[in-house]
Amino acid sequence: MRPKEVLQLWIDAFNKADGEALASLYSEDAINHQVANEPVKGREAIKQMFVNSFAAAKMVCVPENIFEDGNWAIMEWKDPMGLRGCGFFQVVNDKIVFQRGYWDKLSFYKLHNIPLDANI
Repeated sequence: MRPKEVLQLWIDAFNKADGEALASLYSEDAINHQVANEPVKGREAIKQMFVNSFAAAKMVCVPENIFEDGNWAIMEWKDPMGLRGCGFFQVVNDKIVFQRGYWDKLSFYKLHNIPLDANI
């Protein structure tokens, strides 16, 4: 699969709040680094991160632009509440091995009425 195809599967699973399907897209030793948080290492930990996040907030990913460069898929996204961000997905052997995301954590917490001392 091309990285853009893996990213489309990721978007579909994310918008269904399906932590299990999302986790299946990552390699066993993948790293997910949302720069507002510490990096999350390993498929199971990434799955738990998504499960916790979906329990805390209704999240929707609306892709605005998707690009592909070698084994990378890059996405600019927005959500219906006005939050915007971007993500970089390195895909090797049809699995995400590394992901980095940029978004405004303070705006996210305020939009979803999440206490600022929460750690999701």
